[in-house]
Amino acid sequence: MSAPRKVLLAVVTLLVVVLVATTVAAVVVVRKPFPATSGEVTMRGLDGAVTVERDARGVPYLTATTSEDLFRAQGYVHAQDRFFEMDYRRHVTAGRLAELVGDNPDAIAADRVVRTFGWRRVAEQEWDLLEQSTRDNLTAYAEGVNAYLAERSPAEIALEYTVLGTQVDVADPEPWQPVDSVAWLKAMAWDLRGNFDEELERAAAFGTLRDVTAVEALFPAYPDDANAPILAADEATATRGERRAAAPKDAEGGTGGASRAAPEDGLPLEDAGVRAALDAAADALAAVPQQVGRGEGTGSNSWVVAGEHTASGKPLLANDPHLSLAAPSIWAQIGLRCAQVSDACPYDVAGFSFSGLPGVIIGHNANLAWGLTNLGADVTDFFVEAVRAHTYLRDGSWEPLDIRQETIKVNGGDDIVIDVAETVHGPVISGELGESLAALLSPTADAGLSGVTYGVALSWTALTPGRTADAIFALNRAADADDVAQAAALFAVPSQNIIFATTDGHIGYQAPGRIPLRGNVTGPVPSDGTWPRPGWDSAYDWQGYVDPADMPAVLDPESGVIVAANQAVLPAGEGPYLTADWDYGYRSHRISTLLDTAITGGTKLSGETMSAIQSDVWSPFAAALVPTLLGISLDDDFAAQGQELLRSWDYNTDPSSAAAAYFNAVWAHIVDGAFADDLPDSVQPSGSSRWLAVVTELLDDPEARLWDDRTTVDVVETRDEILRQALVDARLELTTALGRDTDDWQWGRLHQLSLEHPVLGGESIPWPVRAFVNPATQQLGGGSSIVDATAWDASARTATGRTDFSVTSGPSMRMVVDLGVLDASTWVVVTGTSGHPGHRNYADQFEAWSVGETFAWPFSADAVTRAAGETLRLVPSAE
Repeated sequence: MSAPRKVLLAVVTLLVVVLVATTVAAVVVVRKPFPATSGEVTMRGLDGAVTVERDARGVPYLTATTSEDLFRAQGYVHAQDRFFEMDYRRHVTAGRLAELVGDNPDAIAADRVVRTFGWRRVAEQEWDLLEQSTRDNLTAYAEGVNAYLAERSPAEIALEYTVLGTQVDVADPEPWQPVDSVAWLKAMAWDLRGNFDEELERAAAFGTLRDVTAVEALFPAYPDDANAPILAADEATATRGERRAAAPKDAEGGTGGASRAAPEDGLPLEDAGVRAALDAAADALAAVPQQVGRGEGTGSNSWVVAGEHTASGKPLLANDPHLSLAAPSIWAQIGLRCAQVSDACPYDVAGFSFSGLPGVIIGHNANLAWGLTNLGADVTDFFVEAVRAHTYLRDGSWEPLDIRQETIKVNGGDDIVIDVAETVHGPVISGELGESLAALLSPTADAGLSGVTYGVALSWTALTPGRTADAIFALNRAADADDVAQAAALFAVPSQNIIFATTDGHIGYQAPGRIPLRGNVTGPVPSDGTWPRPGWDSAYDWQGYVDPADMPAVLDPESGVIVAANQAVLPAGEGPYLTADWDYGYRSHRISTLLDTAITGGTKLSGETMSAIQSDVWSPFAAALVPTLLGISLDDDFAAQGQELLRSWDYNTDPSSAAAAYFNAVWAHIVDGAFADDLPDSVQPSGSSRWLAVVTELLDDPEARLWDDRTTVDVVETRDEILRQALVDARLELTTALGRDTDDWQWGRLHQLSLEHPVLGGESIPWPVRAFVNPATQQLGGGSSIVDATAWDASARTATGRTDFSVTSGPSMRMVVDLGVLDASTWVVVTGTSGHPGHRNYADQFEAWSVGETFAWPFSADAVTRAAGETLRLVPSAE
């Protein structure tokens, strides 16, 4: 062999050795945090042994002899599977994210805003309100987490610490505290707040349109004549009982304070200082990391059917919350069982939990199943405050601002000290990204008060200590409607629709939540909480809260069906005022239609029927618009090829559908062409159910003002011109994106879900790491306000300027509970049980989820044991 060939062989051999060594090292690093899931492990703090059986997807089913041991074991198992996710969440909720990830502008901005909210401070105040049994459960959970962390290095706990260690100092994680769990409820409540975005959008739109009536046209009333509310008026009245509030309804449908006149100038929305303060507030609030879900598509489907309509003769319950989709999934599936269920150890429950929080959030026990959807109640209000020299105006007097300092520690950087100001209405959030209190407020020249600046304070029910943690355990133990009502009375935030069914055949609905009462104040804009409010007039303050006994509820309605999918709870004017900003009910209407069709056709419903409905991709947008679109004349044959796809389309948005791809592109261009000019850049039309309601109302008024594109000079567009241009532009856009031949178009090629790890999945992380921790992209069907609600934002754009059809949120899990045979129930989550990248259960449910498949959900002790692939025994240590 020649010398050059020998050198080349040596180099190749060395490269192979290095590659093998690197691969082996990488495998060792990745697998190091994987937990033990079989055998026997000693655990500090246990009173007795706990069995942890795991099925093929790694779902743990825990059996213990005491409640404390059960929740100690849950803490241990959550830490095994998901501790980095737990640690990340507690840093977010405490405003300490920069301590974890370093000198990152987004992390620092998030810390500023969360410290201003004071989530952790409120959670600490809630501790003393909780029942002793709840505090015991939270304490036991923390002990279990800390037992797992003991004597484990960060690299043995999670891969994320190893990767972060290449950029910042990574210390041993702090011990878990029970309040860390309570604080997580604030993040959940924040993402599921009510009409927060719409309130700011109204004010922003006023800055462009300068007319309240024109703004309100972009926020139509809920169409309860077309899309039925959850409850009919007679159902709700029959079940609210004698404790309904006696106070008269005000003009907005609420009850509360007396009517009085506003100041002459009311809230001067025309003022540049007010608008600047509101814009600053919106920018600050956008900095809070999304934990559960936010914006278009954040909602849920749920329904329950009585046994008279089912094959088993017992109720069926379905639920699929539409939340943010990330890796790992926000849900951790789990089973929690007391070996002997008794008053001393009352838990026998399985379902979907949040890592970092003991108990089950959605699921079923041996007697009752429950599902949750976002009620969307208006639990936030923005108060514009007049501020001068660290005081704020209130009923003609200048009151001192409550000012405190917060120190944000930055891993690898200098501490940051911020001032936090509060009024009687809550924290001042406008401009919170600034360095000092003075930078938060914008001067105004015409407020009529010398030296005044404007700030925006946030009133939010979650900033008042409550007992939601008690409610979680109460639901886990509930057996009947009375138990659900008692739990709902404790469920302060977030306000959720609760549907439930029992094994003895009952079905029901209960609305919980702490709902503000607002006075009826005469002024230039509605005082029902849909617009920002002047903080200087106490007539606009909240007048108390709705009595839990007056919250809507029903048990065993005559129809035998309850559908709760974020639509209005009650017909307009009925019951307590909850909000004016509902989802517009297209999903709920479709679900009801499918159920009614099956029932009237004589079909006895099954779990398979429920799952099929959850995967329904029929588009209400297409049903409303396609007939009109087909009536638009297109002179150009090339453009008409796209329109032709719509003629025989069945309105199903399957991933393979060319018509669905074209229609959704048309829809994006319609809302952009008609409404983008009416709104500031910060609140462009998302194409959600509200925009379908707006367009539906405008279809019968071809020359309405809102059709006109005001950016075109000397031209006033009508409906047909906007629709024609949208048809043409969509054809051109898809030609660029998918090719000239329409036969090659597929909705799934545009509508894709790319799951991202919250810390290691972003663009700032090297590509090999991102590729490892982010599961492979999936092509999906469905869309916004479709039952299979894989939402997208019509205002979003790709780097090349085209419409971005990427999935922004969707069904975070799907479950169907059969109350006749609980072991026949099914479930699935978007990724998997494990939070460890590279683990076999990290994303093993993703493909099944993407095509609407679910897995068997064993519940009985025998079924769990039969399904168990691995069994771990946790035994008390000798200490």
